[in-house]
Amino acid sequence: MAPTEGNEETAALLADIPQSANALGSVTAPVTLQYFGDLQCPYCRDFTLEALPSIISQWVRPGDLRIEYHALETATREPEVFLAQQVAALAAGKQDKAWHFIETFYREQGEEGSGYVTERFLEGIASEVPGLDLSQWNRDRTDRQLADEIAGDAHAAETAGLAGTPSFLMGRSGGAMTSAPTDATSVDAAMEALLRT
Repeated sequence: MAPTEGNEETAALLADIPQSANALGSVTAPVTLQYFGDLQCPYCRDFTLEALPSIISQWVRPGDLRIEYHALETATREPEVFLAQQVAALAAGKQDKAWHFIETFYREQGEEGSGYVTERFLEGIASEVPGLDLSQWNRDRTDRQLADEIAGDAHAAETAGLAGTPSFLMGRSGGAMTSAPTDATSVDAAMEALLRT
């Protein structure tokens, strides 16, 4: 798929949905889905491009669900590369564009273990994010808090017993989170159950 076509799909998918830091969806959404992923994970790519659009359309856009993206290193073999790529997404989140960065990265994901994630690759993804101030994005990538956030994600995943990606925790916003399914049909059923509680 040509990057421009992918960018148009991403723009249409995310259009007018509020973003804040690592989260997509309304701050008042009654249900939260925590998505633990590795940007180089091919299974995360499959979920994001195949299952996630229907979840976003059905639940996020109407304001029922808020999705938070959390980092969990699984497919990326070099810890420093993992940190750099995940921080790059969070830095885009400082401008409320993290989900544009995440979606674009997954669309252009290279072969696992090929070493494709370079500084040039990350800058190329950032340059495709509409309206992203690249100078600010580069400055924000040095923010120590973003690296701390990624370390916190790893701790949260370990505490919850999550080992692979993609993994999900789901629950009423502000309440307890439990392990959640990875296919859109099961998410629909879980959403309906949570909205009834």
